[in-house]
Amino acid sequence: MYKIITSAHNDEIKSLCRLIQHSRERREQGLIVLEGIHLTQACLQAGGHLQRLYLNERARQHPEVQNLLSSLPAVTVVQLSAAVSSKVSTLTSAGELLAVCARPSAPTAEATAARLLLEDIQDPGNLGTILRGAAAAGVYEVMLSKGCVDVYSPKVLRAGMGAHFVLHLHEQVDLRQSLQSFTGRKLITHLEGSTSLYSQDLSGAVALVFGNEGAGVSDELLALADARIRIPMPGHAESLNVAMAATVCLFERVRQGLSLGE
Repeated sequence: MYKIITSAHNDEIKSLCRLIQHSRERREQGLIVLEGIHLTQACLQAGGHLQRLYLNERARQHPEVQNLLSSLPAVTVVQLSAAVSSKVSTLTSAGELLAVCARPSAPTAEATAARLLLEDIQDPGNLGTILRGAAAAGVYEVMLSKGCVDVYSPKVLRAGMGAHFVLHLHEQVDLRQSLQSFTGRKLITHLEGSTSLYSQDLSGAVALVFGNEGAGVSDELLALADARIRIPMPGHAESLNVAMAATVCLFERVRQGLSLGE
């Protein structure tokens, strides 16, 4: 099916805007919105199914768009005027397309799988960057507390660069309960009373816990740690951004695995 919308006052466009702007709307409808070719391709490659595709009229003849359209199964394609595309886009300059698909659900996590636990991460860029690092480092189980920003918000999706579709994202998790039931080692980043990251064995079943940008990890979770770890910083910075810290820890795990020939 193919249709054209040229008015920003169209009811379907109003509904799409609500879906893009409000996490409650996305949760209630069980939908997410992907902006751009790259995210849409990542979704399809992971076996996702598009419900609707909104195409910027200016990108109609774009070679990648043409290839995508020719490979799509039956899906409604809605062509938007340039003005309407700008209205619904979260970018300064509207991209080629928007795709609406079902919100993915994660399978049950394996008891011995390495994982990230993220407590109340608020910045979408931080969360997306952490997810991208986790996917690159091969840590696929990610537990998100109820206080985290919506993991499927447009900004998190963009920063994740497709990581969402290879990770197992467990939303609104009781992190305390999750840590208590985890049988592997529990390592929590903390500046005080902690040991160097580089003195820890990060192989095998390990949970790496990162906290809120301002408050850090809560005392409730700190009490469950097998070790409180810090990243040595010989320079003048007092701390690292949480996304930077997570990336360092994830790739120290990768480095240890390479040195062991894994």
